[in-house]
Amino acid sequence: MSPPHRDLVAGTWAASPGGGPVLEDPATGEEIGPAGSTGGERVERALAAADEAADGWAARPAAERAALLDAVADALEPVTGEIAALEASATGVPIRQTRPLGMIVSGSFRLAAEQLRGGGLDAVLTREDGRAAEVRRLPWGPALCLVPWNAPAPMAAHKVASALAAGCPAILKPSEYAPYGGQRLAEIVAGVLADGGVPGGVFQLVHGDGRTGARLAADPRIRAVSFTGGAAGGGSVAAACAAGIKPVQLELGGNNPLIVMPDAGTGRAARAAVDLLTTLNGQWCRALGRLIVPGNLQEALLEAIGERLAALHAGPPLDEGTDLGPLVHSRHRALVAARRDALGGRVVSATKVPDEGNYLAPALVAGVDPGDATAEIFGPVATVHPYRTLDEAVALANGTAYGLEGYVAGTDEDAALAVARRIRAGEVKVNGSSVMSLHLFAPRPAWGASGLGSEGTAETLRFFTNPRVVGVEDGFALHSREP
Repeated sequence: MSPPHRDLVAGTWAASPGGGPVLEDPATGEEIGPAGSTGGERVERALAAADEAADGWAARPAAERAALLDAVADALEPVTGEIAALEASATGVPIRQTRPLGMIVSGSFRLAAEQLRGGGLDAVLTREDGRAAEVRRLPWGPALCLVPWNAPAPMAAHKVASALAAGCPAILKPSEYAPYGGQRLAEIVAGVLADGGVPGGVFQLVHGDGRTGARLAADPRIRAVSFTGGAAGGGSVAAACAAGIKPVQLELGGNNPLIVMPDAGTGRAARAAVDLLTTLNGQWCRALGRLIVPGNLQEALLEAIGERLAALHAGPPLDEGTDLGPLVHSRHRALVAARRDALGGRVVSATKVPDEGNYLAPALVAGVDPGDATAEIFGPVATVHPYRTLDEAVALANGTAYGLEGYVAGTDEDAALAVARRIRAGEVKVNGSSVMSLHLFAPRPAWGASGLGSEGTAETLRFFTNPRVVGVEDGFALHSREP
């Protein structure tokens, strides 16, 4: 049973009446009722409360904000398992994958606190005359955090923790398709802040679809927007922010290549391909989009991939033995299947999936013209492209407007790294396929159609701030002496 939708506005929880799409149990396809939607009056009150709280929260010393964030992390740790189960139930992602991601939920608040205590928002530059130029990163003001449905609670935690650490009141709007983990997160955050005497406008939760997000993003009281989601929604958010001359952080997706080097064993390459094709059921922006393989190895690799796909157990997301779960909604399943079928080509698909629910067997599609495989599918479907030379492989990898993630598989790491450095993407991994960054403090950039700006442990905190430089110059440009 899914928890009832509730929003949090100005410190008060209230039922959020249904007004969005009809949600489903991904494992059965059974309808579970309409998504919640915060009413217009409540949205207006949330904006007013955030605006009212902005100066006071910004003025609170960094050490006090850090202590509150640590307290949030402490309170979240006992419930990360519960949040992981809510996420699995709503998104269809197996619990074995949502549970490890749960460490991001509490860890985001811990990392934000550590950066504050380490002076991450302040610096002093010494001039040639010995005087100091003081650099302080100050909050923009009320911030909007818009998160998608594929891993909502971890992304919400990352954005909200960074905004609060920066000194920005935060309004969180999770996707209407998977609001439950974010709502449970909000209950913990709000409880800790209330116990600490923090005004209710500092952190709020609203529900709704893209129309609610558009209204919030366009409001002049929102001074910064961090968005993760699809290209269409991101474009609308960017337009609203451009009109208001406000900063926006966008992560919009990708069509990510995996280049298999000529010396890569089929076992290594097949493992990477299957991992990237099926993690989060293929519903993640860094999933495999295009498998780029030496022409003479294609059939052997496809056979090895088929064997791995056949060994996957597809089943209910809360079962510990499940490797692959259902897609989030029947609408999304239909969309992914239509995109797969429109590609034409030869389909390699060997995973047995249940007949009921929103399951879709992972598939590789060979024989597709690269020019017809440039769009993101956002599901467990990828295309296969043979190459003759490494120059051709790199050209295929870079043959899309996206530039989020890239992968290279090979035995000779130096040779693989040399190819990785030629791929036009924000991050390129050699012999790896996890959802984590290469380093905890590495940026997560987006190139081209994949977004705008960089996310990351430090980058997102900085995004919610703008520097102010203050110092004594004691110099004048036009006159050498007083008149």
